[in-house]
Amino acid sequence: MLLMGFIFLFACGKEEYPEPYPCKDGNCQSVFKIDRELNPEAYLDNNGYWHIKYRELKYFTIEGELDELYEDYIINKVPLVEVAYDTDYWVWINNLTFQIPIYSLFGLFSNENYNTPIPVGNLEYTITDMAKNHPPLNIAGYQITDKMCMDCPYTPTLFDTYSKYTYNPRHMFLFIPEMVGDTVNIFIEARFGEKEKNMVKDNHHLKIVLE
Repeated sequence: MLLMGFIFLFACGKEEYPEPYPCKDGNCQSVFKIDRELNPEAYLDNNGYWHIKYRELKYFTIEGELDELYEDYIINKVPLVEVAYDTDYWVWINNLTFQIPIYSLFGLFSNENYNTPIPVGNLEYTITDMAKNHPPLNIAGYQITDKMCMDCPYTPTLFDTYSKYTYNPRHMFLFIPEMVGDTVNIFIEARFGEKEKNMVKDNHHLKIVLE
């Protein structure tokens, strides 16, 4: 009778934890910062803002470090990790810039139909108006075009750029002279494991002053 009780408890425990936690240290975490090799004068101030000076490279780079995965989440020596990047900063015609979080990793929308007017001088445009003639470019590296489906199930995946299968991701962001003096919000989400299993997500919000 005692033996049967022991077997029952063991079986219950096994059903409660069918999959190992993705990260070896039991706490999936990631760190992201400005690559100082390309921007040696970059620094983080006491208020949590990164400061980057324009150096005629026309881009800056963010580098990351992700926790290592348990063996069950590594296939052919390739870790099942990915990082998604998004910003609230856009470049349009003739390097005209504007800021609005059309969609971000934190669920920020202009509105559900992407038709909130965006003032440009004395005129107002919507993101769909812009996409018809001159697709706006997010400095993370993606564009909104008139070919995009704005209400499809996969639509949110179109508003990010990605780095996959590396513990040391790097991503470049556009930085042109017209952006000097502005502040950029960068949204980053590190994902550990697979969607079909128990994926763990680690979100970051980097505030960057362009000088």
